Order: sequence, then structure tokens, then C-alpha cells
Amino acid sequence: MSQDIGLFFKKAGDHVNRIKRSVVLLVLAVIVLTIPQPVLGARTGPVRVYVLPIHGEIEPGLAAFVARGITLAERNDGIVLLEINTFGGRVDAATEIKDIIVRAEVPVIAYVSERAWSAGALITLAAPQIAMAPGSSIGAAEPRPLEEKSVSALRAEFEATAGRSGRDPRVAAAMVDADVAIDGLVEKGKILTLSAADALSWGFSDVTARNRYEALGHYGYDEFELIHLEPHWAESIARFVTNSTMSSLLLTLGFLGLVVEITTPGWGVPGTAGVVSLALFFGGRYIVGLAGFEEIALFVVGILLLLLEIFVVPGFGVTGVLGIVAVIGSILLVFGDLKLALMSLVIALSASIVALILLWRRLGKTRLWKGLVLSHTESKEKGYRASEGKSDLVGRRGRTLTPLRPAGTLVIGEERYDVISEGSFIEVDRLVEVIEVEGSKIVVREIN
Repeated sequence: MSQDIGLFFKKAGDHVNRIKRSVVLLVLAVIVLTIPQPVLGARTGPVRVYVLPIHGEIEPGLAAFVARGITLAERNDGIVLLEINTFGGRVDAATEIKDIIVRAEVPVIAYVSERAWSAGALITLAAPQIAMAPGSSIGAAEPRPLEEKSVSALRAEFEATAGRSGRDPRVAAAMVDADVAIDGLVEKGKILTLSAADALSWGFSDVTARNRYEALGHYGYDEFELIHLEPHWAESIARFVTNSTMSSLLLTLGFLGLVVEITTPGWGVPGTAGVVSLALFFGGRYIVGLAGFEEIALFVVGILLLLLEIFVVPGFGVTGVLGIVAVIGSILLVFGDLKLALMSLVIALSASIVALILLWRRLGKTRLWKGLVLSHTESKEKGYRASEGKSDLVGRRGRTLTPLRPAGTLVIGEERYDVISEGSFIEVDRLVEVIEVEGSKIVVREIN
């Protein structure tokens, strides 16, 4: 009997303990649920504001910088503040930047500190939120050269970009097309440029703010950490060399350097400067994604074909034509803008022609010219005959300064001569004999 009573109390105690544990767990659960918990992923400190300056000419190198800044903001749960002051630039570069802004997964605010004209206006309109400083302006985006096709394409781009953010597409169109008239704002035949006050009235800006702090405060960012971004060295070089003026200059210097090098013996400073200029021209475009290995390879192949034509293949034929086509084709491909490419090519080729004229006397002594032109005289008494040239060299001996493939250079006494072998390859520092002179052509044979 006593054992049964003891077992009963034991079981009763176990039930009581289980009930106590259940009550304790329930109380803890209630406490946990009633205590305010931080939202997952929410920022507890000041928001990071990545300040990206959009200054100077809009060129492809700027797109890489903007993309990097927006990526940093996305990784660090920040926002982007574009500080814009530009007269404009290349439309293709502005369109690329616009696409980057539209795809951004963080808030993007455009703050126009002075002006956002032309391509800068398109970048500004891509931002969901726009603030403008007193006295600033936006618009003046009529394309140059002024063609119906260009106006139509750019107008559609402005209209679509403005409409994406709920702004009036007609006002955006008036910034591009002078045929657009809006009562009380712009008459037909005029290109629209909005002041800060007009932009606010017509819904093209959200606030007129004296500085970035007022702009950020308007959008509810009272506590923030400013992070000023500047282009790093590669982006700075890319922006510098993809500038339209610098691109034309680098291309011109590259061509001039190669022309001068071809018209002078050996390899020196002009050739090196030319190669460096062309490397900067293509390298900057490779960094910003305008050029790939294919375009660079096409240019290198073109240069090699031209060198082959000049130093190996006699005359001027298919090899030289293919080299010219490859060089010009690669340049047109990497520019991205056909008109700008043609303009830069015309400048570079014109400068090269002027250099050739100035170096005319020197050019007449090069293998290139001798391979293209046969020296001759013509008179009434003698009719046509080849120039006697250096017929006294027949039988004289000298040593090769360069390999003869079959063309090359040798020295006889203290004089250098451009010669060709009888047909076989002759190495450097081999004894040869002049066996024939015909006009400017000197034929030699190796002496074993």
C-alpha cells in the first residue's frame, strides 16, 4: 500500500514539473515576441551617401566610373548622389550612363550644381530624384550635327527617360527638338533650357537646394556619411584619352610618329612616341569597353602588313591595301561614333600628308620610295633611259648592316646603300659584291 502511494506522488510530481517547464517556455516566448526586434537588413547607423562628380565632358570613360560608384552603393546598402555640372559630350556615353542609373538597385539623386546641358541633361533625367541649385539650368540638348535622324532618335530617348520618372515627355522633347512648342514655356524654333525655378514649376526637379545637404535633407536623409568618390588612375586615363579632342590628337601623333620613323633610318623617338600614342588610344578604349582584343588585333595585323609591304614586298600591292583597310577599319570600330571617327581620321591623315611633304627630300632616300618609284631621265636627244645612278659601284664589295630579305642595307667604305640580294636571303655582317646597278636598284651577291 505504501509503495502505491509513493508511486502516485512521484508521477504527480513529474506532471507538475512538465507543466512548470511549459509555462516558463510560454512566458519566454511572449517576452521575445513583445520586445521590439531590429528588422533584418535595416541600417542602424547613418546612411552611406556615395557622391559621384559628373563634371567636364561626357565621354565613355565616365561610364565606368559611374558604374563602379553605383556598384559600391549597392554592396554597402547606400545611396548615390550625382553632382552634375557639364556642358555635355558624347550621346553614346550619356546613353550608357543613363542605362546604368536606370538599372541601379539603390536610390539615385541627381543634384545640378551649375548646369546639366546636352548629354548631361539626359543623365540627370535618368535619376528618379532631381534637385537643382539656385541659378542652375538643364536642357539645351539639340544634337550636332543637326540631322533629322539624330534629332528623332535623341528626342525619343529623352521622352522615354522623362516618362519613366513621371515627368512630362513633351518638355523633355523640347530640350532636343526645336519643332516642339509648349504654351507658356517655349515657342517653336527654340530649344528649351529650364532654369531651376522653371524646372521646379514644371515638375522636372523636386526641390531647389543651395547645397547637397539641403538636397539630402529634402529626401529625408538627415543622418548620413558622405563618401566622395573620384576616378582611380585607370579611369582617369581612360577619361582623358577617350576625350574627343585627345582621341584625335593621339591618333594624329601615332600616325605622324610612324610616318617620320619610316622616312628615317633605324628606330628612334618618333616611332616610339607614335607607338605609345596608339597604345594609349586603344588602351583607353579597351578599359571602357569600346575596344576588344579583336579590334586591337586587327590594327596590329594592319600595321604588320604595311611594314611587310614597305620592307619586304617590292612595289605596292595587295599587302599594302589590306594593311590600310585593316588599320582604318579597326579605328572606325573602336570609336563607336562613325562621324567622330571619320573626322579624327581626316585630321590624322591630313597631318601625315603635311609631314610627308615636309620630309619629301628625306623620303626620296628611303626603301619605301625606291620601291614605289623608278628614277629616270627623259630628253629629246636620248629619249627615255634609266638613270645611270651608281653604276660605278659594280664590282665593289661591302658588308651587310641588315639582313637582306631580299632588300636591306650594306656599307661600302663609309657609305650606306639600300640594296637587294640576287634572290637569296643574306644574313647580317656578310661580305657581298655589287653585281648590277639599274637606276636606283643595286643588286648584290654574297661572297663565300
